Amino acid sequence: MYLKKVGGPRAVTLLDGSVMTQADLPDAATRRWVASRKAAVVRGVLYGLISQAAALERYDITAEEFEQWVRAVSLHGEKALKTTALQRFRASKSEQ
Repeated sequence: MYLKKVGGPRAVTLLDGSVMTQADLPDAATRRWVASRKAAVVRGVLYGLISQAAALERYDITAEEFEQWVRAVSLHGEKALKTTALQRFRASKSEQ
């Protein structure tokens, strides 16, 4: 069996006891960002599976965009990463 050489750990254990590996991260060519993929990148960075700099480069996202993902998850959970949740939030802000 051949294991591809990767920088950093191959796997990390999350708080709930589950294991996240490099294979759980989205493909580098990802262009359609659904909530589950965003959450996987956030978890990967927060648990040290991939560095933030490597994630930004690999997925071609900005630091500000990534920080918004982290903030959304920390304040409202992973459901906040859904586009419809963002649209509802923006709509409620504009009504005020």
